[in-house]
Amino acid sequence: MESPELYIEALVFASEQSIRVEEIMYCLQASFERDFSIDEVTESLANIKNKYANENLAIELVYLNNGYQFLTKKNYHPVISLLQLQRSKKKLSQAALETLAIIAYKQPVTKTDVEQIRGVNCDYSIQKLLEKELIAINGKSEALGKPILYGTSPLFMDYFGINTIEELPHIKELTDNSTSIGEQQE
Repeated sequence: MESPELYIEALVFASEQSIRVEEIMYCLQASFERDFSIDEVTESLANIKNKYANENLAIELVYLNNGYQFLTKKNYHPVISLLQLQRSKKKLSQAALETLAIIAYKQPVTKTDVEQIRGVNCDYSIQKLLEKELIAINGKSEALGKPILYGTSPLFMDYFGINTIEELPHIKELTDNSTSIGEQQE
């Protein structure tokens, strides 16, 4: 039997998003028709991670959003950014970014709640965020009319390089006190 390590490497490479150990185990068990232990898979992942730690390689295996994904190493981010900038047809609008921020920090949240915070209709922004798969429908509220609840998606986590919502910057970290009026109280 061939080494399952190469198959694990292929699964991580082929996955559009981070792939969980359980997903890898399922695929291996279905392909090889035998059970694989978590230790066996995590040991193979550690070997793959070590293999790509080589400084002569531009990519690395990263644990992200409760799964594994191949990413370019940080030294290559500037050149990758240029490519993404060149290829990006249209970035998120200011309205979409504001809507995304509200959903990320307040989730699960209804469209009405987002609109009350922003003060404007958010139909278009929510539709665009759903199309880009940065947000997802997380069920329905128990409120009157059972409105849809929105939250961030796994792609949001991958895109922003975080494992959990708790890793988002705290609002206090983002506020700029340089424009405040009056004396600061310590």
